[in-house]
Order: sequence, then C-alpha cells, then structure tokens
Amino acid sequence: MNKLFFLLPVILFAACKPKGAKEPVEETRTSGTVKLIVDESFSSVLADQIEVFKVDYPNTRFDLIQGSENNILPAFLKDSVRAAILSRVLTADEEKAFTRRDVRISTSRFAIDGIALITGNDNPDSTITADEVIGLMKGNNPKGINLVFDNANSSTLRYFKELAQVKELPKSGIYTLSTNNDVIKYVAEHKSYIGIVGVNWLLNGHRDSFDFTSQVKLLGVKNVKGKKGDDAFYKPAQKNLIDGVYPFLRNIYIIKAEVKNDLGTGFANWLVSQRGQLIVLKSGLGPNRMNSRDINIKSEN
Repeated sequence: MNKLFFLLPVILFAACKPKGAKEPVEETRTSGTVKLIVDESFSSVLADQIEVFKVDYPNTRFDLIQGSENNILPAFLKDSVRAAILSRVLTADEEKAFTRRDVRISTSRFAIDGIALITGNDNPDSTITADEVIGLMKGNNPKGINLVFDNANSSTLRYFKELAQVKELPKSGIYTLSTNNDVIKYVAEHKSYIGIVGVNWLLNGHRDSFDFTSQVKLLGVKNVKGKKGDDAFYKPAQKNLIDGVYPFLRNIYIIKAEVKNDLGTGFANWLVSQRGQLIVLKSGLGPNRMNSRDINIKSEN
C-alpha cells in the first residue's frame, strides 16, 4: 500500500508531460543557442558559414541581430549579446565596458572583404584613384562626382571617413540612403553616381537587387603613391583581395565575450578552421589564411 502511495505521483507526472516535448539542449561548443550581432554587410558570408555548421551540428541555433554597425553595437557593449561580427576591433573605451564586468574579450579575424566602387554601365568612366576618393570625402570635387553610401551609421561610411581623416561630411557630393540594395538600384538609374558597397554583398547578391546588378559595373582603383597597388587600377577580385593590391580592404572579425565551452566559442573556432576558411574562399572573399596543400610522392625502390 505504501509503495503504491509513493509511486502514484511519479506515474501521474510522467503522464502529464506534453507529448513530443524536447529536453533542453545542453550548452556546449557544438550545441545550444548563440546570439550574434552582425554587420549587415557580411550577412551573406555568415549565412553560408551557419548553414554548413548546422549540417555538422544540428542541435544549434543562431539568433541574429543584423543592422548597421552603430545601431547594433550597443547590444554587445551592454552584454545583452555575447558575440559580434564586425569590420573592426573594439576601441579601448569600448573594451572598458567589459573589463569593468571582469569579462575577457577574444577577437579573431576570419575573412578579408573589399569595398567595391560601382557605377552605371552607361557611365564612360571605369577607373578612379584612391586620392580622388579621399579628396571627395574632404569636399574636393572638381569633376562633380557623387558618392552614394548605404546609410549614415554603416561601417562602410566609417571606413572612408577614417581613411580621409574627416569627422564631418562635405555639404555636397556625398549621399547616404538606407541599404546596400538601395545603393545598387540608385547607381543603376543615375548616371555619374558612384556607389559604395561591400564586395560580399555584391558577389552573393540579394533578391531585391537582382534586377539591377547587371546594370552596374565595378570601377578599377589605383592606390595612393607609395602603397601597395599604386602601379595599376585594380578591381576587387578575390585574387586582388588576397594579394592586398586592391586599395579598399577591411577585415571581418568575430568578437566574443569569453565564456568557456559555449556555442559562441565553438563557432568562433569553426570560422578560422580549415572548413570555415574554405567557405570564405568559396564566397569570393579573402580567407584569414591560405591552407597549404601538401603532396606526398612515394618513390619505388
């Protein structure tokens, strides 16, 4: 009698468990959930990485917060998100937000992106110099060229402001829209405008811009004198990214608030692994490192 009294609650509890309910997934380097803020310029190459990673490790989930750099970064600094995909490392002041909480930051470069300059097919110009672009950012515009960026908070615009060492944009000649797709569409429809977009975005294409990518062309760029790539006009082809001769290059990093043995750590390691680097190479970007291919030749005695 006593045995039935104690066993009954256990039996009833098991019966009340929802049918098909799943046990919580253990948090490891290859299972669980990770939240990531992602610079939207790199959404394509990251999507490729996640797709393959999830094939190998199906018990994983990625919650992505995508947007322009300035808009998404606060979520990482406030510790509501533990990992970030950005085109720059954290500044000393930004790192203080983590050191105050005794949190260690790890940063790994996993790809090299180029920033492409595009213009409409009907524009007779097919080249531009880095000096001309820097001059435009400073307001020196004798040819009346117009540059169009994705938006005012993007990492792409920040890159060129830092390159030209300017804090404020000139009153004319520099314009911002909302997205990379907007830039491609605008340049396709407006002669003499030059659009600025990430190579990754342009190569992989997005549905909203498919009708317009065929109407634009890449400009060749010559670097400033004394720097690599100053001998000719180079387009942002993968070889030129890897060789470093295309002038407008930027790194892609995964930055992580360090927690041992969580999915974020596992994914960060994956990105710089041979498998992750092959995906970068396939995407048209430059990998963090080129993996050597050794050939063993056996001699017969």
